[in-house]
Amino acid sequence: MSVLIFIVRYFMYFFIPLLVTALGGMFSERSGVMNMALDSIMVFSAMWGVFFMNAMKGTIPGQWLLIASLLVSALTGVLFAMLLAYSAISLKANQTIAAMALNTFAPAFCVFYARLMNSGNEIIPFPGSSFRIAEVPLLSKIPVIGPMFFQQAYLTTYIGIALFIIGSIIIDKTRYGLRMCACGENPQAAASLGVNVYRTRYIAVAISGALAGMGGLMYIVPISASYSCTVAGYGYLALAVLIFGRWRSKPLLLAAVFFSLCKTLASAYTSIPFLAALPFPDAFYKSFPFMLTLIALAFTSKNSSAPKANGQPYDQGKR
Repeated sequence: MSVLIFIVRYFMYFFIPLLVTALGGMFSERSGVMNMALDSIMVFSAMWGVFFMNAMKGTIPGQWLLIASLLVSALTGVLFAMLLAYSAISLKANQTIAAMALNTFAPAFCVFYARLMNSGNEIIPFPGSSFRIAEVPLLSKIPVIGPMFFQQAYLTTYIGIALFIIGSIIIDKTRYGLRMCACGENPQAAASLGVNVYRTRYIAVAISGALAGMGGLMYIVPISASYSCTVAGYGYLALAVLIFGRWRSKPLLLAAVFFSLCKTLASAYTSIPFLAALPFPDAFYKSFPFMLTLIALAFTSKNSSAPKANGQPYDQGKR
């Protein structure tokens, strides 16, 4: 039972940022803007969240500092995502090339700026362990479930679940969500009904940037005590979750569970007796989630149901 509790806790550390970031990608791509810059948004936003956390340490108490840092990362994600939005929506640039430019720029800039601000060292420590919640009152006493989800947990877990529920409702149940999806399927038809396609796509990319920005900080806080200008390719894994989940909320949730479980087993295999006994090198386990991603996409990509106008610039004169 202790091994199972450990696996579930570790699973949540990987699951929440992956779910939130993939949800952000879904907002953008359901509106018709292909957001392949999720990884760079995570890296860039996490850095500013960490800087804010260190600057305000001792000024803002307890969990409020984590919440404020998440908001800073969200705002940074919005601003960074606007670079993609402006090039893709206003300039009608190739969205893949624009995203790859951002993916190249962000890690390099973060390394440069971190060294500049940290005496030549790109690794920035932060008080991540101070945000761990030893136990949630009452809920932590529930047998089995309590130790798994309400002991030694992080507030980011509950925030991430709330964000997914709210995001799913917005996409599937609200007027804006329906208009956004219409812009991703047939923007000309949406425009003929009075929908402002440009504004709708800008808002969707902004939401995408905010979620990916928070996802970056949610990734590094539970599993590390320092920021090293990387999120270990988690933004690309979120794209795989988005494709594997067919750009829909419920399948995306299941895909995030699947890939997070693979990532958990790859990272914590030394604590699982039967996996630790297998004669595989450490490199095999580290690459396992990404190998499984390629295999899963190879078998499911033919049946993917991407928005029809995803990646296509909107042309008002086209019918």
